[in-house]
Amino acid sequence: MNSQAAIDNGVYEISENLAKSEIDLLNTIKVNPHATLITEIKFSSPSLGKIRTLSDPVSIANSMIAGGAKALSVLTQPNLFNGSPDYFMQVRKAVKVPMLMKDIIMDKIQIDAAEKIGADYMLLIQSLFDQNYLKDIEEFISYGHKKGLNVLVEAHSKSEFENALKTNADLIGINNRNLDTLELNLETTKNILDGFEKTRPILSESGIESPEDIQFLKKHGADAFLVGSSLMKSDNIEENVKKLVNAI
Repeated sequence: MNSQAAIDNGVYEISENLAKSEIDLLNTIKVNPHATLITEIKFSSPSLGKIRTLSDPVSIANSMIAGGAKALSVLTQPNLFNGSPDYFMQVRKAVKVPMLMKDIIMDKIQIDAAEKIGADYMLLIQSLFDQNYLKDIEEFISYGHKKGLNVLVEAHSKSEFENALKTNADLIGINNRNLDTLELNLETTKNILDGFEKTRPILSESGIESPEDIQFLKKHGADAFLVGSSLMKSDNIEENVKKLVNAI
């Protein structure tokens, strides 16, 4: 994908340069006695359609942090998730916690944008590189690191997970949702981690709704948890974040 296509995909030239968080998320994951949650602000998704009526992302972010979320993920992809870089920047200006720019990164111009909007983390999806849609994943990781970004590499299968472990990613994510079929199964985290030696913190993503889900994933090797849809559908985001945080 060329730079113009990447811009059309949702991340464009940013005029501002916002500061990142001063909080080390990896250390938080290491020392936090409770469940470390990265909570996600997204208003729709391919699997669920509309999740929540468009509303103030800052108030949502503040509710999540009040509930105990240690980091935030904000969707910047407009076409599939009704996201926006502007939402990210609004939240970045209002909070001090680490933030993940959640997008389908296909061009380095998107990494440039992540730096400018104050992202602490960027997402790379391992399957896109394994299917040779893109250049070498290490080239993107290295570029992100040069821009001062930490890199989350996301896997869904054992082979993708093996490949992700070979990279210099700062954090490895396991997506419990199959991006091809949109099927969801929390056993994905369990099955992938079974027999693998963890060399970095593991973030379990998608399908987390209850304290029991957190406890199951923690038991099978997850160190942190990305929760979006179940919270965005909630009438009381703060209270539901608290319940998940206190599952451990």
